[in-house]
Amino acid sequence: MKFLFDLFPVILFFLAFKLWGIYAATTVAIAGTVAQVAWLKLRGRKVETTLWISLVIIVIFGGATLFLQDESFIKWKPTVLYWLFSVSLVVAELFFGRNLIKAMMQAQVVLPEPLWRKLNWSWAGFFAVMGVLNLYVADNYPTDTWVDFKLFGTTGLMILFVIGQGVVLARHVDPGKQDSSS
Repeated sequence: MKFLFDLFPVILFFLAFKLWGIYAATTVAIAGTVAQVAWLKLRGRKVETTLWISLVIIVIFGGATLFLQDESFIKWKPTVLYWLFSVSLVVAELFFGRNLIKAMMQAQVVLPEPLWRKLNWSWAGFFAVMGVLNLYVADNYPTDTWVDFKLFGTTGLMILFVIGQGVVLARHVDPGKQDSSS
């Protein structure tokens, strides 16, 4: 359910694009992300930092797309988000000695420190590559292809990457430490 909740604005963007075009889709994506934050706040739940960041970026890049009537800005949005995640992982590790992947996952997985570092760097690399890939598709293919890639391509690549990570980490999962609410 969380996975679908996280994909909510992308799915809405995709559907609105297919029905009404890029500018309506951009408006719908902004509204969808605002609705996500509002829903969580109204239910008294914590809004994750990544969702706040996504909201700011969609408002800025989506707003520029709508204001300037230039679809280039919305096409840059995923790249900016991916690169921001990548840079955050690298900067936290190098300058603050903090492994953000470990901070998110240590309650579910017990790993030796070198493996945490490799995991952190693999996610940073994955997000960097995803940003480049998004720009490549956005710059070299029609908008319709980019929208399809945004939903199906990036989601598929993310699932494959997570499965790959899961295979590596499976032997380190401690069932006694898993959260019973998941």
